[in-house]
Amino acid sequence: MDTMVFKTNAKCSGCESAMRIKLSQVIKENEWSLDLDAADKLLHVTADVAPAVIIEALADAGFRAEQVQ
Repeated sequence: MDTMVFKTNAKCSGCESAMRIKLSQVIKENEWSLDLDAADKLLHVTADVAPAVIIEALADAGFRAEQVQ
């Protein structure tokens, strides 16, 4: 399974917590990680779901996401 990478507008661990609530509805917690140290706040996902599902879950949490890989 390939890893999808999304550029996000997350800023802090509070943002990560808000994302966790919505992402947990569509993928398992061990299938994603957020790199808050990266300039583009990259979200890495290794789940068998369509990228649109991830983008929609993040939008529901109030975040923007753009797939970069």
